Amino acid sequence: MSAKQDPYAALRFREFNIFLGVRFAMVLAWSMQFILIEWFVYSLTKDPLSLGLIGLMEIIPAVLMALFAGHIVDQREKRNLLINCIIAFSVLSLGLFFLSDPERVASWDQGSLLAGIYALVFCGGLVRAFIGPTIFSLIALIVPKRIYPNAATWSSSTWQVASVLGPALAGLTIAWIGVHWSLCLIFGFSLLALLLLLKIKRKPILNPKLGEPVLQSLKDGLQFVRGNKAILGALTLDMVAVLFGGAVALLPIYAQDILKVGSEGFGILRAAPAVGASLTMLGSTRFPLHRNAGKKLLWAVFAFGACILVFGISEIFWISVGALFLSGAVDGVSMIIRQTILQLKTPDNMRGRVASVNSIFVGSSNELGAFESGLTAKLMGTVPAVVFGGIMTMLTVGVTAWSSPFFRKLDLSKDVEEAEEA
Repeated sequence: MSAKQDPYAALRFREFNIFLGVRFAMVLAWSMQFILIEWFVYSLTKDPLSLGLIGLMEIIPAVLMALFAGHIVDQREKRNLLINCIIAFSVLSLGLFFLSDPERVASWDQGSLLAGIYALVFCGGLVRAFIGPTIFSLIALIVPKRIYPNAATWSSSTWQVASVLGPALAGLTIAWIGVHWSLCLIFGFSLLALLLLLKIKRKPILNPKLGEPVLQSLKDGLQFVRGNKAILGALTLDMVAVLFGGAVALLPIYAQDILKVGSEGFGILRAAPAVGASLTMLGSTRFPLHRNAGKKLLWAVFAFGACILVFGISEIFWISVGALFLSGAVDGVSMIIRQTILQLKTPDNMRGRVASVNSIFVGSSNELGAFESGLTAKLMGTVPAVVFGGIMTMLTVGVTAWSSPFFRKLDLSKDVEEAEEA
């Protein structure tokens, strides 16, 4: 059976399975930690802007360091670099565990406590600037090129499954053992990821320009992305959708004040998009999305905006869950197509820099979207802010479809066939 027909092609490589375990543990830890911080901060302040500030504190270092991080990733050995990132994340997790101690919460003033949390989130943004490009680059060193599309799907699916369990587990553990001891679990998951990663061998550095000056390296990376219409179009479309569709940042408000479903309901709401995306991604291992990829991506992002709109106006818990589930399902389509474009159209020696640009366009827009949602919720109210985001997302798709004939006609079939033959 060829790699094109084999839905389990990437899973036949032992190190790729270990890699999936590392990614699962880290995404589970990161998604749990973000939810716990959101819940903890909003419980302290009851201010929607405080939720936006969490995103802002992470996006500032992530954006400022992204291109430099991409240069470092392209110049260094990937496995050991990821080990250092996981160690740094573990230290930050212990810091949050320290700050969430009930005795410390009672004895410290709120301003000092929030300053400490935001400082650790800021440092987490620095770490994240390196993690994304390192993981993206490491995949290409574990499986052959003909497996890239299948590996990208399984990697994204693992990310989504962990994103399902992370919020749900966070919501449940808040109710069972509280935020403080829930944060202790984060350290355990990061330690598990570290132990698994040690089972992957060091990889060669596939860069003919080792020692290249930083500024020239960054310039080359930006010029490559700007000159590739497929990559630039996919990143831009997803960035705007995530920016205006950041309703998940306001879920603590919906759970506590609008739907009134408590921490358990919050966990369900937070997990619903990831459940939908996971099912889409698992299905895509058997039904690839590379044909007419541009049209599929446009329709997926439009449907995502419509789902956010429905969620915003819903006052019934299960309708809200359903809207978030469908938003995740269509977001899974856009994520798979974007990752396939990046893996197939990025040369090995530029993977770190291209992944860093991706983190600026898409990854960091999650946090910027959280800030935008928190700010607009503060200015116009929570429900109008979510509705506004959904409408803006749909309008963005319309403008992109009208202004970019190239993207409407984008098809990846030829690229996949060439990878199969490589």
